[in-house]
Amino acid sequence: MTNLRALPGMTFSWLVRLLEVPFDLIERLIGGRRMPWAFLAPNMVIFGIFSFLPIALLIGYAFTGGSDVLLGDRPFVGLENFARLFDCENYLSPYTCRESFFWIAVRNTLWYVTIKVTAMLAISLMTAIILNRIWFGRGFFRAVFFYPVLLSPVVVGLVWQWFLNTNGLLNAFLVELGFERVIFMLDIFWSRFFVIFVSIWFQMGFYTLILLAGLQAIPSDIYEAAAIDGTPRWRVFTRITLPMLAPNLVVVLVLLMIRAVQVFDEAYVLTNGGGPGTANTFLVQFIYETAFASDLKLYGLASAASVVMGFVLLILTLVQLQLARKAE
Repeated sequence: MTNLRALPGMTFSWLVRLLEVPFDLIERLIGGRRMPWAFLAPNMVIFGIFSFLPIALLIGYAFTGGSDVLLGDRPFVGLENFARLFDCENYLSPYTCRESFFWIAVRNTLWYVTIKVTAMLAISLMTAIILNRIWFGRGFFRAVFFYPVLLSPVVVGLVWQWFLNTNGLLNAFLVELGFERVIFMLDIFWSRFFVIFVSIWFQMGFYTLILLAGLQAIPSDIYEAAAIDGTPRWRVFTRITLPMLAPNLVVVLVLLMIRAVQVFDEAYVLTNGGGPGTANTFLVQFIYETAFASDLKLYGLASAASVVMGFVLLILTLVQLQLARKAE
């Protein structure tokens, strides 16, 4: 019995000794100081194949034309795709642009990002403060708020589409109260409202937990000293909570901005392809439809739009980080 109980430990010990052989050989070849690179190399190779290589291919496609899929078969056109995107008489009027669909998507994405980021930041911060103050059932409420994050965006879109359709649960509730049925997703105002509402409901738990972690890291002694001094709550919030929560707020703001600009799946499913009309057509949908859904398969134009979106996101992220450093 004693030997059987010791068998797992002996097996693990033999495995460790077996692994020591190749690592000892690598250390002799490259030296001890370079050993961390040996551990990082597999991860960096995988990251390069699935991240850097697609980015390089995307940039390559942006400077080519034609409808061929293979990059080697596509003719080089230089900046023609970018010139086509920015060929406008008036940038404030999308219909005066050669690619009006692109600028409609840009306009829709701008209002979506502005409203969603502002609302999400405020609601997540408020929810995190409330969760930080309650003690009973805190773990339960964390799970409740975080649960929607685990769902697939397509599932979220389908569930809310069923909830909001003409014969859905919300309309059934309105009829019971004596109101008329509302075709929510065919009304521009209501469709835009629910696209943002569903997105906030779906993602709020993730950002709430980031802010909650920041709130719990603030020492309680500071709040106790403020209470002894009789500091008003609004001043405690503005002079203690917000400054000490700034690193977490910057992380949330950057992630929110990136996620909002990349909105596609849940909005596409919820609105049946960006409707009504093009009211909820966003930038990623333009890229998808230009490259894959249209008959022409304009991979170069879609790649150019992707490069523009990535460049804008990079600039916005750098600006936010720079402002955060100055604030600190």
